[in-house]
Amino acid sequence: MRTIDEQYRLNDDQILDFIVNGYHLVEPELPEGINESICDELDKLVENPLDEIFDVVPRLKEVFAHPMVVAAFASLLGDDYQESTHRHWHLKPPHSSYMHWHQDGINTRNVTEIRTLLAMYYPHEVTLDMGPTLVVPGTHFRNAPTDRMANHFNIKGQVPLAVKAGTMAITVYSLWHGTFANTTDKKRHMVKMPINRTSDPVAPSWQHDDSANEKVSGGSKGGLNATLLRAQPVPVAQTDHYKERRLRRMTWDWMCGRSAPS
Repeated sequence: MRTIDEQYRLNDDQILDFIVNGYHLVEPELPEGINESICDELDKLVENPLDEIFDVVPRLKEVFAHPMVVAAFASLLGDDYQESTHRHWHLKPPHSSYMHWHQDGINTRNVTEIRTLLAMYYPHEVTLDMGPTLVVPGTHFRNAPTDRMANHFNIKGQVPLAVKAGTMAITVYSLWHGTFANTTDKKRHMVKMPINRTSDPVAPSWQHDDSANEKVSGGSKGGLNATLLRAQPVPVAQTDHYKERRLRRMTWDWMCGRSAPS
């Protein structure tokens, strides 16, 4: 079992925000110069090493093993999470077009069980004109084959991940995502890796306060219950919002080690 630095585990608010929106940003305190070093190595590549990217640019291992990153993975997937053997370097060249909306993985999934995360590391600052990753909050609860999403362009409520150097973006694997076009003369780098759960949760794996359960299950109009049940990051029909609220509650209970809402 890996060692987790307890001070960096996520708290109830952060877990609930992740359940609602489907993504979380970590800004690890990386050693000086590591981002620049990784960028230099990526800039030199003449072909994509695909799954071997960590061997070609070994300092990437330091980033994904950073205590803040490890604690975030463990909070969401349990301490026995497993890194995938699939790793990938995404280069968005200067003056390249946008990427269509899509969901990773297959289109048969249990939306209330978070079993795989997508971790995306950006070794340099990403500005809006550099083709940042786009995500649509809450869409991990919506199963949509990619060919049905190909005619979508801007979606109301979309969030561009314009981030600072060293940011690790963690999303539910099935969250809708794409990119803006890169209209600059700069390369935009990103290195991603799926992270997998290896066992079902039996208790919260984050910094959990038992009082949160009462707020989530009770009728309070404030606090965690409002975040979980009433937040609406992307405008949807009222009937869809009812369904999302139910799915969020089921996800929370499952992550807490309960099979169904009490």
